[in-house]
Amino acid sequence: IVEHHTNIVAIEQTYLHEFTAMKLLLSSTIQLALAGIAWLDTSCAFAPLPATTKINGAQFAATLAPDPITENSSDDNTEGTKPTIEFPPPLTKVQRLERAAKFWSSAIPIVLSYYSKSAELLVKEAFTGVELTEDEEQSIWNEQHSKGARTLADTITSLKGFYVKTAQIIASRKDLFPEEYTEALSDFTDNVDPLPVDLIKAVVEKELLVRGERFEDIFETFDEHPLGSASIAQVHRAVLTEKYGNKEVAVKVQRPSIESKLMGDIANLKTLAKTFSETLPLDYYTVFCELEKQLADEFNFVAEAVAMDRIYETMTKDENGYPCESPVVMPRPVPGLVSRRVLVMDYLDGVPLSRAAEEMLKKGIKPDSPESQLFGRRLLKSLTEVFGRCILETGFFHADPHPGNIFVLEDGRIGLIDFGQVKQISGRERETLSKVMLALDDRVSDDNPSDLENIGNLALELGVELADDAPAEGPAAVAMWLFDGSVENLPGGYDKGELSPNSPVKALKSFPQDLVLVGRSTILIKGLSSRLGIPWSLSQEWAPVARRVLEGNTKQTVEAESKSNKIRMKDVMKLLKTWCRGKASRAVTKLPSPVRTRVAAIALKLQKRREAKESKRRT
Repeated sequence: IVEHHTNIVAIEQTYLHEFTAMKLLLSSTIQLALAGIAWLDTSCAFAPLPATTKINGAQFAATLAPDPITENSSDDNTEGTKPTIEFPPPLTKVQRLERAAKFWSSAIPIVLSYYSKSAELLVKEAFTGVELTEDEEQSIWNEQHSKGARTLADTITSLKGFYVKTAQIIASRKDLFPEEYTEALSDFTDNVDPLPVDLIKAVVEKELLVRGERFEDIFETFDEHPLGSASIAQVHRAVLTEKYGNKEVAVKVQRPSIESKLMGDIANLKTLAKTFSETLPLDYYTVFCELEKQLADEFNFVAEAVAMDRIYETMTKDENGYPCESPVVMPRPVPGLVSRRVLVMDYLDGVPLSRAAEEMLKKGIKPDSPESQLFGRRLLKSLTEVFGRCILETGFFHADPHPGNIFVLEDGRIGLIDFGQVKQISGRERETLSKVMLALDDRVSDDNPSDLENIGNLALELGVELADDAPAEGPAAVAMWLFDGSVENLPGGYDKGELSPNSPVKALKSFPQDLVLVGRSTILIKGLSSRLGIPWSLSQEWAPVARRVLEGNTKQTVEAESKSNKIRMKDVMKLLKTWCRGKASRAVTKLPSPVRTRVAAIALKLQKRREAKESKRRT
C-alpha cells in the first residue's frame, strides 16, 4: 500500500464524485441511525413526549377507548353484540428499546457497506492497476444502492412512525437521491400498512355517532379497502346516506395510539440534532423543532377542517375579493361529520402525483409527448400560484407538500389534499419575503454588486445566518437557490447542485424556524421543475403577488367598489373567460388520443410563445 500511495491518491480523485453524490444520503441515514441510539439513551430516562404536546399516548388511548367497543355500539342494538374490537395500546418502554435496536442494526450496516465497498474498489484498483470503466462503476454502485434501499425500506416498513415522513422526503427528491432509493421508498407517500376495516369503523362509531344512531345511518356504503394509508391516518371512500347529503366522500380516520409514537420519534431526532449540532452540515435542530410544532397540530382533525376552509376561501377570491377559479381542487369538510380523530370530506377522483406517470402511460400519454409537457407546466403553474398566494397574501399555507398529497384528477386538474399541517407566518415575514421576490425579479443581472447587496440584506433580514467564512455574496446566493431555479451560475462561486460540496446550503449556519416550511414548499416545486426539465423561477412567478402585497389591496378594493357596473362586468367577463378555459381544458382530455395529442401540441406551442413574450417583457 505504501508503494502504491501515489496511485491511490489519484484513484481517490476518480471516486470523489461518487463520494459526493452519496454524502447527503449517508448524512440522512446516519442521523436516522443515531436517532435509534437516542432512543436507548432517553427512553428509560424520560417520557418521549415533549412538554408542549397537548395530549399524551395514554390519555389518547383512554379517551378513544375507555371501554370495549364493538362493531355496532348503538344503544338500540338488541340483536346481540359483535366481536370486541381491541384498540392498539401505546408503546411500552421495552417496545421502544426494541424499536431503537432494530433501526440501529439495520441503518448502520447500510452506511458501513458504502465505505467498505469504496475501500474494496480503491485497494483492488491500486494493486491490479486495472481501472474500471464508467459503466462498470455505475453498475457496481447501482447494485449497492439497490441493496441499501431494500434494507432501508424494510426497516421503515416495520418501524413506521416519523421515519415514514423521512421516506416521503427522500422519495420526493429524485433530483437528489439515487433512483433505487426513491423508487424503493415511493410507496410510503400513500401506501403504509393499512389498519383492519373493523378497527376503522370502531373509531368512526366512537367519534361520530350520536345516541341511538348506527353506522348505517351515516354511510350508505363504506369501502373496506382504503384509498390510502399514511403514517397518521387512513382514508376510505364512502357514500353518505340521504340524511347527510347522499354524496361520495372520503373518510379520514386517525390511527389509534399513533400520537405517542410520532412525537417520540421526533423528540429524539430533535435531541440528537442539538447534541451533534456542531458536526451536522445544517441546523437540523431548528428544522425538527418546527416539524414537532406542526406535527402536534396534525392530530386534531377539527383544526384541519378549519384550515381546509380557510385556504379554500383564499384561493377562490381574487385580489379584489371577487370570485375566481382556484388553480387547484380542494376537498371541503362535511358539516356535522368532523371530530378530533375523524374527518369526512369531499372525494377527489384521481391518483397521487407519485403514480401519475404510470396512469398517463396507461392512457397512451408518453413522457416526452406534448400532452405530458403541457401537464408539467400546468402542474408547476398551479402549485406555484396556490403556494405563492397563500404564503404572501395571508401567510397561512399548506405545510406538508409531497407527491402523496398532490393529486392528478381524472379530468386533468390538480388536487391538493391533507391540510393537517399548516403554517401561519407573520405580516413582517410576508412583507420581507415579498421584498425578496421583487429584488430577485428586478435585478439587472446575477452578478450585479448593488443587486446582490440588496438581495443579501433582505435574506439576512429574514433571519438567514451563514458560516463565518462565507463570502459576501452568500446570503444572495441562498435566496437565488431557494427562489429562482432558472439561475445557472450562483454568485460567490457557489454551485446550484444541492449535493455539491460548494452548494450554498453547506454555507448555512442557521435558517429561521418560522420559514422552514416555506423552504419546504419552494424545494418541492424546485424538485418538480428539475425532474420535468422545465427552468422555473418562483421569484418571477410570485413577483406580481408580491407587488400587490407591498402596495396593499385597500386602495384597489375601494376603487373597485366605487366604480360603475362597467368595471364589475369586466371582472365577470374575466371570471367567465377563466371558466371557459377550464372547461375546454377538461374537454380535451376526453378526445381520442391522436386528436388530443395534436390539440396539446398546438396549446404547448402557444404557451411557450406566451412565456417567451412575458420573459422578454420583463427583461
